[in-house]
Amino acid sequence: MDASSTLFDWSDAELLARDSCEVAETELLVADSFLVDGGGVLALGLHGSRFAESARLQGHLDRSDLERFWEAGVAAIPRDGAWFPRFELVRTRDALRLRFRLRTAPPLGTELVVATAASDPRRVPDIKGPDIERLSVLRQRAQQRGAQEAVILDEGFVADGATTALLWWRGDTLVTPPLSLPRVDSVAARTVRGVAAALRIPVDEEEARPAQLDGVTLWAVNALHGIRTVTAWVDGPALSPDGARLDAWRARFSALVRPLPPLP
Repeated sequence: MDASSTLFDWSDAELLARDSCEVAETELLVADSFLVDGGGVLALGLHGSRFAESARLQGHLDRSDLERFWEAGVAAIPRDGAWFPRFELVRTRDALRLRFRLRTAPPLGTELVVATAASDPRRVPDIKGPDIERLSVLRQRAQQRGAQEAVILDEGFVADGATTALLWWRGDTLVTPPLSLPRVDSVAARTVRGVAAALRIPVDEEEARPAQLDGVTLWAVNALHGIRTVTAWVDGPALSPDGARLDAWRARFSALVRPLPPLP
């Protein structure tokens, strides 16, 4: 645990601060994170629903316990400053436990470079959490090649990023990888699609190999940075960033930020 992170373990319906040395070896089953800046957050309800559903799929069937844990974690987030809290379901000594990490938000950006991952290490691709360490290795390998993010392929087709969902523009049509591909249901990507629907912007799905994205405007989106434009793809297609479109959509994202629930 780094100095900017505080860990809480859910026990007896309370959030109890624990020193890292007291925490046994654990298996991460579910994780959900989002940016909180000045007490504002985007799509908190969608994150809560995704966490609860993922926890259910991983064997935590007490819905009321999950709701109390979520509410307690949200209440523990400071209403000032920039934070990137993480809600977790872990297995410790064959028992399921809920944990909350209060983490300061890292520096944010609006653009990044990507590189194609050599392989797909995901074991549970549709749940955020179990593969975080393996995906971190993908990012580290991408960084060694001068990129910040790794693009995961599924049978040669663009499927996902290691820490982002990928979307691209063909003219005025927003395009996503096939929604049937196994991957985490990105709250940020779902929000982008929702904004597009509200604006009556066409949204399409496409199986695309990296070479077929030559000339497109490619976005990498997640709950930390929001929408970022991909400026380059190492040893990949030439891209066409659109700064005006990026600024407009980031402003739309900002307009959807809502205050955290008031403290009890």
